[in-house]
Amino acid sequence: MTTATEATNTEATARATSTEATTHEATGTEPVSTERTGARTAEAAGVITGARERIDALDDRIIGLVQERMAVSAVIQRERIASGGRRVNLSREMEVLGHYRDALGKPGTSLAMTLLELCRGRI
Repeated sequence: MTTATEATNTEATARATSTEATTHEATGTEPVSTERTGARTAEAAGVITGARERIDALDDRIIGLVQERMAVSAVIQRERIASGGRRVNLSREMEVLGHYRDALGKPGTSLAMTLLELCRGRI
């Protein structure tokens, strides 16, 4: 059995959804879910949705760059080992760690450690 409060909440939700749909029909835009974004207004939900799409595109580029870095690192390791050297050059890794730390602060060091592990494996 539905209580009066539940019925009122359901009606309010239906009205809001209907108003949002009508607004989007008039503007020709897709409705944006405030529930999915955590926003309190349709306008904020639209901004958040757009920003999330940009982040997703940036993440795709970052993943591609990390994969490219892994391939280049494999070439370096292969050549170093083939010439009689060691797989890992610790002084170079310290340079990389310092570069990331200087650019991004302490979290940059963690990011660099993760990248180094992805590119050369655990030591």
